[in-house]
Amino acid sequence: YAAGACESMWGKLLGKYTRSSYVLATKVYFPMGDGPNDQGLSRKHIMEQCEASLKRLGSDYIDLYQCHRYDDETPLEETIRAMDDLIQQGKVLYWGFSCWPAEKIRKTLKICGDRHYAPVSSQPHYNMLMRDLEVEVLPVCREHGIGQVVFSPLEQGILTGKYKPGEPLPAGSRASDDRQNQWIKDLAGNQEMLERVQQLQSIADEAGCTIGQLSLAWILQKDGVTSCITGATRTGQIRENCAASRVRLSQGHLERIDQIIMPATFSHEFG
Repeated sequence: YAAGACESMWGKLLGKYTRSSYVLATKVYFPMGDGPNDQGLSRKHIMEQCEASLKRLGSDYIDLYQCHRYDDETPLEETIRAMDDLIQQGKVLYWGFSCWPAEKIRKTLKICGDRHYAPVSSQPHYNMLMRDLEVEVLPVCREHGIGQVVFSPLEQGILTGKYKPGEPLPAGSRASDDRQNQWIKDLAGNQEMLERVQQLQSIADEAGCTIGQLSLAWILQKDGVTSCITGATRTGQIRENCAASRVRLSQGHLERIDQIIMPATFSHEFG
C-alpha cells in the first residue's frame, strides 16, 4: 500500500525482532508506477516487486506472497511459474491469492498438479454480511487444503454495532469521515442492514461478548477459515478484537445468526 511506504514502515518496526519470531505476508498486483509493466501478475512485475518488497521489509524472504487480484491480461501459467521460481529460489516460502473466483482457483490447481507449488491461502472479503464465499470458493478451497485469511471481517465497522438505525453517524467513525469513500457511507446508511446487526446483541449477550467480538468469533469458527485480518484506530480496539479468539459460539448461536442474516445462495464473484 501507498507505493510501498507501508512495507518500509513495517521493515523499520520489525528490525528489532528475530526473523523467525513472526510471519511476514505481502502482496503483488496493483500499480507501483506509471508504466505498463508496473502492475499485474506478469513474471516481470512479480519478480521485480518481490525484490523491491524484500528490500523495503529488510528481509531475505517472504513467508507468504499473495496475488492481490486475478490478472486477466497475463497467462495463468506465467504467474504460477513466477511464484514457483520464487519459492525455488528461497525468496518466498508459500504463495496465495486474494479475491480469486472459484473457476480460476480450479484452473490454478489443475495447472499446478505435481509440477508446481500450489497456493496455500486465499484472502477473501468475508463476514456475516458478505457470504458469497460460502457458495463456491470456500468449498473448493476446503477440498484442496487452501486456508482462508479473511479481510474486512467487521465490514468497515458495521458489524461492531456502533452504527445505529435512525441515529446520526458516530463522531470519529469511518462513515462520518469525508475523506472516506462513498461505499462506506452507503453501508452505514443501509437501515435494514443496521437493524439486523442490532438483532445480534441478544446473542452477543448470551455469549458474553460484544457484537464485534461475536462477528469475529463467527468467522474464526467457520470450517476452512485460518485467520482474519482486523484493523484498529485505538489500542482498546486491538484488545477487544484479540479477545474474540476466546469466544466460543454454540450450534444454537450459529443457527440464530443464520436466521437473522441469511447465508448466501448465489455468488457474484469478482477477480
